[in-house]
Amino acid sequence: MAPTGNTGAEIDESAGEAASEGEVGPDRSVAVDRSAASERPVPSSSPGIGVRVRRAVGALALLSVPVLLAALPLVPAAALLGPAGLDLAGPGAIGGLLAAVAVGLGGSALLGPIVVDRRIARLPEADLDDRPADFVADRVATLADEVGVDAPAVTVVRADAANVAVADGYRGARLVVSTRLLSLPKADRDAALRHALVRLRTREALVATALLPALAAVETVALLATLLVGRRGERTAADRRVNRIHGYEPERDRIPSWAYAVAGVALWVLLLPAWLPTAVGDRLYVAGGRRDADGAVARLGTAERDGLGNAVAFASDAAGAADWPPLLDRLSLVSMADAETGRVRGTSRQEARTRLARLRSKRAL
Repeated sequence: MAPTGNTGAEIDESAGEAASEGEVGPDRSVAVDRSAASERPVPSSSPGIGVRVRRAVGALALLSVPVLLAALPLVPAAALLGPAGLDLAGPGAIGGLLAAVAVGLGGSALLGPIVVDRRIARLPEADLDDRPADFVADRVATLADEVGVDAPAVTVVRADAANVAVADGYRGARLVVSTRLLSLPKADRDAALRHALVRLRTREALVATALLPALAAVETVALLATLLVGRRGERTAADRRVNRIHGYEPERDRIPSWAYAVAGVALWVLLLPAWLPTAVGDRLYVAGGRRDADGAVARLGTAERDGLGNAVAFASDAAGAADWPPLLDRLSLVSMADAETGRVRGTSRQEARTRLARLRSKRAL
């Protein structure tokens, strides 16, 4: 039966089963479990040259986004007010570009953890008793010890989406887990948590968190531009009938549809220099980082590979995607954005299926 656990009862039941298996409970059981985990051989996960090049290109593309956004007002202002006056190639423009690098990257890195923490604070927190809460924290600590990272702070949220997100920054690392993911079978749940911790180890979560405000700004403006371009101009007969019933007919005061289209196209033209590196970075760094973490988890063994495949399949197919904030998509196990947002981001709609195909092939090992 497919798990639907969005309450603390099933997590409590899982905690009881885990305690009987020696995962939690007395200190002696935890020590035995962690000593066994420390003896498990960890396969080599050094990336190849192609993977390193792809990561570098994707990271540079993402790092350029806040710089471009900051350069939009700063470079013209510095060129106008700088020591060379209106000389666009003079020291004023160069100073504006350097200021854009500092303000863009520094401001985004400063705001990123704050934006993520405020969005997480607005999620409905799960009402867990002490026992299941301690169970979740202990499992994360055990898996973090196996992966080789410090255990992050854990926040369990009440959501129908079976997903987990990891954020990092100067405020510390943070893991956001839905109650539905925690209700999955042990192998599936642990594989999903391990996947998030691997992305924490590779610093992908740190980069994505730091650049999230700039990426979210580009995405929001792109959605607005797309909405303006696709705005329906003609009114149907039903619209006119409703207008007559209510005693008004605003046809003469309506803005023509071509005006919205022109505004949308102009907005897209202005946004294109920042949207292109955003789309490239999402494909190469964010989506590629998920695939790299898939491989790192799958190389541990068949149980981890099958568990991660089950978790990805369930998270992408199960209902409840609307419960997961789009802001956390770049930090999550599976992106749960709707089709329109996915098209605006330029990401592949087949990402989950591609990952499942790779996990179920011999290439994963």
